[in-house]
Amino acid sequence: MQAKHQVQVSQSQHAQVARLLLQANLAYGESNSNGLSHIQRLKARQECRGYLNEALALEPENAVGLGLLGRVEMDDGQLEKAHTLFNASLNHQPGQAQQYCNLGYWALKTERPALAEQYFLQALDCDRQSAAAFCGVAHAKRLQGQFDLAYLHYRKLLETGAEWDSVYSGMLTCAQHLEVNKADSALAQDAIALLQRGGLPHQELGRFISAIIHHQYGLDNPDAQISLEAASEDELLILALQKTLMPNPAVEELVTLLRRAIIAEVAQTVELRDELQRLTLAIAQYADRTGYALAAENDEERLVSAINDSIQAQFALGEEQDGLIGSLMISTMYGALFHQPFAVQLGQWNLMDWPLALQPVLAASYYDRAEEEAIKQNFDEKAEELCLEKTDIPQAWPSWSRLAYRTESSLKTLIAAELGLDTVNLPATLRIMVCGAQSGQRAMELASYLDDVEVIAVDESLANIAKATRMANEMGMDNIVFWPWSIAQRFVADGHQVHWIEVGRLPSPAMTTLSLAALVNQATGSGAVVHMHTAIAEQTSGDKQIRKLVAEHKLQPTRQTLRQLRRMVLANRSDAAWQELTADADFYSLGGCRDRWFRPQDTAQLKELMAMASNEVEWKLVKARDVDGHSLATGPVQKQIQAEALGSEVQSLMGQSLSVYFLKRR
Repeated sequence: MQAKHQVQVSQSQHAQVARLLLQANLAYGESNSNGLSHIQRLKARQECRGYLNEALALEPENAVGLGLLGRVEMDDGQLEKAHTLFNASLNHQPGQAQQYCNLGYWALKTERPALAEQYFLQALDCDRQSAAAFCGVAHAKRLQGQFDLAYLHYRKLLETGAEWDSVYSGMLTCAQHLEVNKADSALAQDAIALLQRGGLPHQELGRFISAIIHHQYGLDNPDAQISLEAASEDELLILALQKTLMPNPAVEELVTLLRRAIIAEVAQTVELRDELQRLTLAIAQYADRTGYALAAENDEERLVSAINDSIQAQFALGEEQDGLIGSLMISTMYGALFHQPFAVQLGQWNLMDWPLALQPVLAASYYDRAEEEAIKQNFDEKAEELCLEKTDIPQAWPSWSRLAYRTESSLKTLIAAELGLDTVNLPATLRIMVCGAQSGQRAMELASYLDDVEVIAVDESLANIAKATRMANEMGMDNIVFWPWSIAQRFVADGHQVHWIEVGRLPSPAMTTLSLAALVNQATGSGAVVHMHTAIAEQTSGDKQIRKLVAEHKLQPTRQTLRQLRRMVLANRSDAAWQELTADADFYSLGGCRDRWFRPQDTAQLKELMAMASNEVEWKLVKARDVDGHSLATGPVQKQIQAEALGSEVQSLMGQSLSVYFLKRR
C-alpha cells in the first residue's frame, strides 16, 4: 500500500510540474511578444520565473525547467547564471537541441559568434529540423562577417516559412554587404520581398538594390536599350523608387531618362497614360527624396513650367480636382508642389480627399512640407530662411522612412549588461541627449525601443528638426523633443543634466558660439555615459576639392549651385579623385551635398571632446567597439586617447571608426 501511495504522489507531482511548465512556457512566449509593451513583457517574464521556481522546487533536476529559467536569466542580463543553468539542463538530459540553441544565443550575447556557431551546429546534430538553430547559424555567420553565407541561410529560412522579424532584419543587414556582379533574378526577388516587408528600414537597401538594377538594365553598356514599357512594369524598380535612395550614377541617369521619356510622351499626346502613372508617381517620390537633385534639360524645364502655368489657370477657372491630377503628377517629378504659386489653392483639400495612389506623393510634395514649415515658426532660427528663395531652403537629410528593427528594452538594462555598470541609484526615467541627431532616425530608435528614457535630440539644421518633429508626432511619440543648439545650450545653462549623451554628426564651423566639449561637461554629472565615434565622415578628396572651390569663389548653397557642383562631379566620375564621393549616399541628395560642402563637420570639436575625455581623473573609458561591433580591450584604446591628447599624431584614433563609451567619474 505504501509503495502504491508513493507512485500516486509521484504521478501527481509530475502532473503538477507539467502544468507549471506549460504555464511558464505560455508566460515566456508573452514576454517575447512584439505585440505587448515592454512593461507587460517584463510582467510576463516575472510570472514565468514564478512558475519555474514552483516547478523546480518540486523537481529540482527538471531539464526543461532549468533550461527555460536560463532563458529568463539571459533575458534579464544575468549571463553567468544563464550559462550555468543551460549546462545543468544538459547534464540532466543530454542531447537537447533547445539547450545547445540557448548556449548559442548565450555565446552571441557574450560576443563569441564562432563559439555560437559551434553550439548551433550541435543543436542541428540533435534536431536537423530546428529552424531556431539554423537561424542561429545565420546570425553567427553574419556576426563573423560571412555575409554571403549568412544571407543564403536567411533566404533558406524564408523559403521554409520561417518569416520572423529577425530573419528579415538579418537578411537586410547582410544585403548591405553583398557585392552584386551580374543580373540575378533570385536577388531581385529577395529585394522585392524585403521592400514589401513592413517594419524594415528600407532606406538602408539603396546600395544593394541599385547594384541589382544596374546589372538588370545593362547600364555598363552605352548602347543598352531602355524600354519605358518594361520599366513601368518593373516591380523592383518601382518599389526602389518609392522607398530608397540609390547611390549609383548610372541608376540616377536611368531615372532621369525615364522621367524625360514620360514627359516627352505627354508633350506629344497631351495625356499621361494609365500604364505610366505608377512609375510617374514613384519617380516623383524619388525626386523629392533627393531634394530634386536630378538634372533636367532645358526643354524639360520649359515643358514643366508650361504645365505649372496650366495648373494655375485651371485653378483660376475653378477646375474640378479630377482634371488636375495628371498635370500634378507630372509637376511633382520636377519640383515640390509646396513651392509652386498655386500651392495655397491645394490647401482647400485634405490629403485624404485625393486618390489613394496619389497620397504618398502629395504628402511629400505638399502636406508634409506645410506641416514642417509650421513647426519651424516656433524657432528663432527660422529668421535665417526668410531671405532665401523657396527652392533654396535646405531640405532634411538623411531621408528615411522606417526605424531599424530592435527588441524593446530599457536603458538601465543596457547599461548593466553592455557596460557592466551599477544602475541601482539611477532614477526611473533617464534623460538622453543626442547631439547632431540630423533628421532623427537614431534618436527616435532610442526613444521608441527604450521604455525608461526621455530623449532630447539636437541638430544644427532647422529642416532636420522640423521633419523629425513631424515624424515623431505621426508615430505618437511623447518622450522625445527636437531642438536647435541654442535651446539645448539654454537648457543646460539652466542647470538641467542628462544621464547619457550620444554624439552623432558634429557641429559645423558655422557654430562659432558652441563648444561641444563644454556642453557635454556641463550637461553630465557623476555616473553619466558619453558615447561617441572616433571617425569623421565626409572627408573624401572630392569633398575637400569642392570645399576649396566653395571658399575660393564664395559660392552659396542654392539649388542651382548644388546641381552644378554635382554635374561637375558626375561628368568626371571615372576620375579616381571623385569615386569615393560618388559612392557615398549623401551625394545623391541636395540636402546631403549641402551639409558636407557648406556645413562640414568641425574636426576641432571632436579633438576637444576627446581631449576632455582623456582625463582619467574625470572620465573612464568603459567600452570600445570596432567598426564591426566587436568589443576591444579598453587599456590600449585609453593609451591612444591619452597620447593623442598630448599631441602624438602617430597614435591618433581619429579616423579609426571606433565607437567609445566614457563614464564620468565625478
